[in-house]
Amino acid sequence: MDVALLSPCFWPEVRRGSERVVRDLADGLIERGHRPHLITSHPRRVGRTEEDGLPITRVWRPPHLWLERRGYEWYLTHWPFSEAVLRRSAPDLAHTVFATDALAAARWRRSTGRPVVFTYMGIPDHRGIHCRRLRPEITRRAVAGASAVVALSRAAADAFRRELGVQARVIHPGVDLRAFAPGGERSGEPTVFCGAAVGEPRKQVGLLVRAFERVRRDRPAARLVLSRPRLPSDAAGLDLPYVDLVDVDDRAALAGAYRSAWVSALPSFGEAFGLVLAEALACGTPVVAANRDGMREIVDRKSVGRLFEGDDEDALSRALLEALDLSQDPATAAACRERAQAFSTDAATDAYLDLYAELRADC
Repeated sequence: MDVALLSPCFWPEVRRGSERVVRDLADGLIERGHRPHLITSHPRRVGRTEEDGLPITRVWRPPHLWLERRGYEWYLTHWPFSEAVLRRSAPDLAHTVFATDALAAARWRRSTGRPVVFTYMGIPDHRGIHCRRLRPEITRRAVAGASAVVALSRAAADAFRRELGVQARVIHPGVDLRAFAPGGERSGEPTVFCGAAVGEPRKQVGLLVRAFERVRRDRPAARLVLSRPRLPSDAAGLDLPYVDLVDVDDRAALAGAYRSAWVSALPSFGEAFGLVLAEALACGTPVVAANRDGMREIVDRKSVGRLFEGDDEDALSRALLEALDLSQDPATAAACRERAQAFSTDAATDAYLDLYAELRADC
C-alpha cells in the first residue's frame, strides 16, 4: 500500500513530538512491506531525497513568520504545494498530522475519493483551538474533510466529542521499545530528569524547579537534569548548583538521560498524551506527572509513578519524593517496562493499519 504522510516540518535529526510519531509510523509501515512517502516543507531545502529508507519530498514553504507573529495559525503558506505533490504521487491513502496539511488532503480526497486520516497532535479544547487566529475554522474544515480523525488519548477524544461533536478514534503514539530500554547504571545521586522544552510555558518547568527546592530539603544531594534550551534566554534562572542542562536532541542521548535518572517528571498541562513519560517507563524509570489530560492514562497505577494535583509546588515535591523512593524498589523497573509495552510502535502501527484497511474497504 502506498501511504502519503504529510507533516509541515520534519527534522530527522531531532525526532521529537510529531516528527518522531511520523518517523516511527513510517518505519513500522516499511517493516511491514508498505510504501510510505513523506511530504513536508522547508523554506529553502526543496526536492526529493531518501533518508533511512523513507522517500521524502520537501516543498517550498513561503515566508510565514509574519503571519505567525500576528497570531495566525502555524504553517499557512506551504499546503497548496503539498497538495500538488499529493495529486502527482497518487497514493492509496493520505495521513496528516497537522490541520493545514489536512486541508490539502481533504481537497485531494474530494477529487479522488481516496481516504484521509487526520491525527490531531493535541487536545482540541477551547484553549487549544482558540489560541491562534484562523485555527478554529481550519480545524473544523480539516476534521470535516477527513475520512477518520485520530486522537492520541481518551482525554483528547473526549474533547473532540465535547467541542466539535466528532467521534475520534484513539491510537496512542508508539514508543520504540528497542531504542528506549533499560540499561546502564543509574546516577549515584537521586536524580530527576525532565525532557520538556524549558522555554514552553505549558510544560511548567519553572514549577518543577521551585518544587525541587523542597525536594532538596529532604534529599540534599538530589539533582535536577533538564533539556538544554536552544535559546540561551530560556535558561534564565536555571543557573543553580543542583540543576544540570544536557543536550538530548538525539534519541540515544535522550534514552541515556532516562536510564541514568531515578525519576522522570512532566508537570505540563494540555498534554494529549505525554510521550516522554512512556519513553521513560520503557527505560525502567518511574515517572511523575500532573493528574490531568492524557498523562493520567499513562500513569494509571502506583507501581510506575505518581500524579500530583493542580499547580501546587508542595504536591509536586511530595510526588517526586515518593517516586524517588519507588525507584529504589527492585520491582519498579520491570513494572515500568511492562506498562510501556502497551504503547509500543508495533501496537501503534498495527492500529493504524487496521484503520487504513477499514477505510479502504469503505471506498
